[in-house]
Amino acid sequence: MKRIQINVFIGSALVLVLAAGCSKILKEEPRSIYTPEFFKTEKGIQGGITSLYAHLRYIYGQAYYYNASETGTDEATWGQQADGNFKDHDLSGVGQLTPSTSRSDVIWGTAFSNINTANGIIENASIVGLSAAQSAEAKFFRAFDYFLLVQTFGGVPLDLGSGELKFNTSSIRISTRNTVPEVYTKAIFPDLLTAVNDLPATPRITGAVTKTLARLYLAKAYLTYGWWLQNPGNIPTYPETPRTDPDGHNAQWYFQQAYDIATTAIENPGPFALQPTFYDIHVGIKDRNPEIMLYADHTEKSEFYNAGSLTNGSGGAPDNFAGWMMTWNYTEIQSSASPSAPWTSKNTVIREAEQHLGRPWTRMCPPIDVIKNTFADKTNDSRYDGTFTTVYRGNWNKAGDATAAYYNANFMQVKPTDAVLTFLNDEPATPIDYSNTTYKSNIGAGVLPGRPDFVISPNGISRIVYPGLWKMGPYRTDNAGGLGQPNAGSTRPYNIAKFSELYFVAAEAAVMGATPKPGKNAKELINVIRARAGKWSWDNNGNVAKVQDNSAAMIAATPATIDIYYILAERSREYFGEGYRWLDLVRTQKWAELAGSFKICGTAKGDHTPVTYTRTIQPYLYLRPIPSGQIQAMDMTDDQKKAYQNPQYQ
Repeated sequence: MKRIQINVFIGSALVLVLAAGCSKILKEEPRSIYTPEFFKTEKGIQGGITSLYAHLRYIYGQAYYYNASETGTDEATWGQQADGNFKDHDLSGVGQLTPSTSRSDVIWGTAFSNINTANGIIENASIVGLSAAQSAEAKFFRAFDYFLLVQTFGGVPLDLGSGELKFNTSSIRISTRNTVPEVYTKAIFPDLLTAVNDLPATPRITGAVTKTLARLYLAKAYLTYGWWLQNPGNIPTYPETPRTDPDGHNAQWYFQQAYDIATTAIENPGPFALQPTFYDIHVGIKDRNPEIMLYADHTEKSEFYNAGSLTNGSGGAPDNFAGWMMTWNYTEIQSSASPSAPWTSKNTVIREAEQHLGRPWTRMCPPIDVIKNTFADKTNDSRYDGTFTTVYRGNWNKAGDATAAYYNANFMQVKPTDAVLTFLNDEPATPIDYSNTTYKSNIGAGVLPGRPDFVISPNGISRIVYPGLWKMGPYRTDNAGGLGQPNAGSTRPYNIAKFSELYFVAAEAAVMGATPKPGKNAKELINVIRARAGKWSWDNNGNVAKVQDNSAAMIAATPATIDIYYILAERSREYFGEGYRWLDLVRTQKWAELAGSFKICGTAKGDHTPVTYTRTIQPYLYLRPIPSGQIQAMDMTDDQKKAYQNPQYQ
């Protein structure tokens, strides 16, 4: 048997253990050595279980993996300050995706280490008297990681050195890949079925996995495998294998299973529920709300438990720094200290640890098509307002500047909290004057008569100036009225799984042919989400409370017949910028069709000329390359290494 080296518990490591007593939280404890013998103790097993949760921080919030999940899709392209990490993934002629440049390498190393941890817990569960429910947590995470791997790379090894799904301490450096059906039917489905059966409905501690979460992932796995079996786009798989199921089921059987399991979870939610408005899901003050079923946690209370500095982010895992990537350098926005010419420049929007702002990196940006098409309805649908920062307001007072007002567009006054720059929802009836030299927008924004704020319309969005991603902005309670710590990684949890996705999974399965239950056909399921999107509790753009119910209008606008394109459009409106998109487009085989071209203005301030770019998305790209570090580390012949790699990356 060929094997892959996964030395997880030999050498120095950080061991994470569960808190005893009734504190009901996960606690982490450093340990200089973690040996297989220690893993056979109760403390070792409990430490291993906690590490299953901690490993999420090395994937979710890790900005380079985030980039691999978004850049190159219809949701994101490279921003003005992007390096090769981002340009290579865009596939628009500015880079090349190779085994050395693909940032899906983040998953490979992290997931396999965690899988081996789960293997060890499962094998030693009986030795330490671990309950079936806690053993099911390990099975959930083993399935979770294998599901992430198989969607990304195709077939991957089930044998890490000591046999299939066995805990490995071997140093043998050879490996063989199982096929996609083997990964699903030997690992993912059995583990998730056990998790559904044995996990509790209510988490045993805050943030722990549950029966409802396991149902979501089982339904998603069935749905994804159904697409794989059907293969409508004739996308190649690797290792090469017939598109047949070892258990004799066809794609329709799996779509029906996905539908049935997702709707069962909706009907038996446990402690989970949809939030009343879209804003309520994402506003920082309501983090860890009942809609969120799994998250990679962080905290502002302790650097140790946050697993990252509270004052200066590292730009590396386990920091949560994904939110920086689609944040442009708004700190360059200037007003004037003088009420008339000559213009006397003054920075009026300062970097702040606040959800609308945060730390700018300008590595990624939304194409114009997102603003104009995906979020076409900005009046009834609250999701555009609840996704982007479209108004940048003066906050110089928080930096110790006591000046009462500065002068902005049309030399009109702006005070703290007033709009200094606004991204308009639509093209205005009066053309924007971008060429004005009297009122000097140093970031290339324009002027409209009678408005004190500089403005940019959707057609003027560029790779250097664009709406920021509000939903992933920082939230802290320790700013003390000032700017806080805007250079730190976000101390918010990174949301991974939401109760709302059960509605999308069931609706997609119904579109693919599953027989629906009364009251839960595809349109009815999607309308639950759309009705919620029509309910407003706050207006980010206006910075005011807005209690308005447009749910009837949202439902009325839903097409009579729902197809996969509408499902994908709704998923983008609901989950824009959260790291779902590449997997959604790969699963449905619509990546090349939906992301093959896009519009964006250039990299210079003041460039408001949209250009259409094309991407070359060939079928082999629907699998990411096995990381070059993995290939190079294996003790195998050149021919064996070549055969191990996904085709056309070899």
